[in-house]
Amino acid sequence: MAVLIGAIADDFTGASDLANTLAGEGMRVVQVIGVPDDDTDIGDAEVVIIALKSRTAPIKEAVDQSLAALVWLKMHGVEQIIFKYCSTFDSTDKGNIGPVADALRVAAGADFSLVCPAFPENGRTIYQGHLFVFDQLLENSTMRDHPLTPMQQSNLVQMMDAQSQGKSGLINYQTVQAGAASIQQRIKELQSQGCVYGVIDAITVEELRAIGAAISDHKLVTGGSGIATGLPQNFRAEGLLGAHQAAPVPDIRGRSLVLVGSCSTATRGQIDAVSDIWPSRKIDVDGLAAGDDVVGELCAWALQQNAAHPVLIYASADPQEVAAIQQKHGTERSGELVEQALGNLAVQLRNGGFNRLISAGGETSGAIVSALNVKALRICQEIAPGVPWTQALGSQEIALALKSGNFGAPTFFQDAFEMLP
Repeated sequence: MAVLIGAIADDFTGASDLANTLAGEGMRVVQVIGVPDDDTDIGDAEVVIIALKSRTAPIKEAVDQSLAALVWLKMHGVEQIIFKYCSTFDSTDKGNIGPVADALRVAAGADFSLVCPAFPENGRTIYQGHLFVFDQLLENSTMRDHPLTPMQQSNLVQMMDAQSQGKSGLINYQTVQAGAASIQQRIKELQSQGCVYGVIDAITVEELRAIGAAISDHKLVTGGSGIATGLPQNFRAEGLLGAHQAAPVPDIRGRSLVLVGSCSTATRGQIDAVSDIWPSRKIDVDGLAAGDDVVGELCAWALQQNAAHPVLIYASADPQEVAAIQQKHGTERSGELVEQALGNLAVQLRNGGFNRLISAGGETSGAIVSALNVKALRICQEIAPGVPWTQALGSQEIALALKSGNFGAPTFFQDAFEMLP
């Protein structure tokens, strides 16, 4: 069976989010870390998702990585390309979503692409071109305080026009409700007006399925994981995809670990839910900056804990504390110190028998997976909307859950480990 869908994700948790959506639609999904080598084993995958760490990289670096990923996917004959970014459109007025979309659109030979970060299961919806997080406009949500990509605008047409070289137009809710043929007609109208992007409204999963039916022939699709919901059925209708297949549960036994770098409100709530019942420690950023052996001390402490309970190590803090740390040590250096520490913790504790790991935060997950030298992941059962368990392919026996900071219920950490044998 050929690879039908190839995706390029701008961070590791976003890649897992998309993988979870497509696995939930019954496809065999493999997530690879970074641009694969020519000999990367993807097995019988029907979907290959290339996870990059490009969301907040310099623009040229993000574009170059994404184009290299596209070359690999085209060499493997994929039928349709997805550029996956966060459902809260994490970016700035300079990028990286617009510049990467521009480069991929040209290289893929696509004359028009949708822009659709909607993900209704996690409260991300689009109405009249405005992105909502549950009942709040994006600009009024907690994303306005994001330390790297503060989102202080909600109009996706305006945001895309600020970042990209191509013109964007709106495919509104009334058009979407009228069905696939109506969407296709509106796309033709936008193209006649010189638009190369269409921001499309979506509030429900059913609307995402209608959108998917309308874009079966699009070479490039851009958006959050929700945009993939309706794509598998197009391949089933053509006889290229078989019956729905259930995703497995990772058969990994060992000690359990949670490493957290995200400072999102959702993740801080998940920490609060377990910090009094599991062994828990907060990373001392000042100590890291001073050159203290913070990682060594935390590893020694973790290994001494009762193996019957997961261990939680986190760097999360509220916006005021984050701002104070960034002012003291610098925004970039603070992030690098924490990411390096979390990566080192993952490696040392994996070597100590912790091989069931939850990572919370996109940048955190990128640092951890890179440090562990994991090259590819088989997508397993869903823990929560947007977050599956995965199992490393190759010689490493490790189960990984790569969670976006904003995703999951307060009991996410407990729920995840309860699924494993």
